[in-house]
Amino acid sequence: MSKRTAVITGASAGIGEATARALAGAGFHVVLGARRQDRLEKLAAELSGTAQALDVTDPASVAAFVQQVPECHVLVNNAGGARGLERAIEADEEHWRWMWEVNVLGTLRITKALLPKLIASGDGHVITVTSIAGHEVYDGGSGYTSAKHAQSALHRTLRSEHLGDPIRLTEIIPGMVETDFSVNRFDGDAGRAAKVYEGLTPLTAEDVADVITFAATRPSHVNLDSIVLKPRAQYNGSRVHRE
Repeated sequence: MSKRTAVITGASAGIGEATARALAGAGFHVVLGARRQDRLEKLAAELSGTAQALDVTDPASVAAFVQQVPECHVLVNNAGGARGLERAIEADEEHWRWMWEVNVLGTLRITKALLPKLIASGDGHVITVTSIAGHEVYDGGSGYTSAKHAQSALHRTLRSEHLGDPIRLTEIIPGMVETDFSVNRFDGDAGRAAKVYEGLTPLTAEDVADVITFAATRPSHVNLDSIVLKPRAQYNGSRVHRE
């Protein structure tokens, strides 16, 4: 029996990389997509997977990527991110445009392109990594929270639109995860990023990957609609306990 294939976007680092390792360990053949091809190829070689360059903000890149994927059983929509933490009155439209492009349209593009193959597999599964920012709001986060709300709405609508098809849909909703997310948000300012996690123990990429793998390995009749996971020290998007 051939291995089931899992496609992971944003797979070159953080949650995507950890998910690739976890799903490969669970017996999947992993197809890794991201912009940083050098990192992808190294990881794919380690996991006996496949590396393909992918920029979800570029329709041509998505089309070329999907052409190289002969079959797909699991899609992990992990590509995304935030830029800036300005109040709406100071909003940078380029930051907003990028966040909507990668989180919302990027998820739409790759999901739309792979849905026929997921359905044809007879047991497909779309797992989308959103955020508690897709279910809450906080000061300075309107660009990111609005994009994540839209991404979540897209994912939940697919759950209804494909009811009756041989496909499951799971939304993974993490709280604070210490990856390069905050460094990227703050344009490479590692000191500012580190302060986000000071005084508490955040989730790790591996924590989220464990949950994704759990969802992906349930029996085919079991659909975990949504899973929220946060550090013990976090109540919501703006309230945490720091030592």
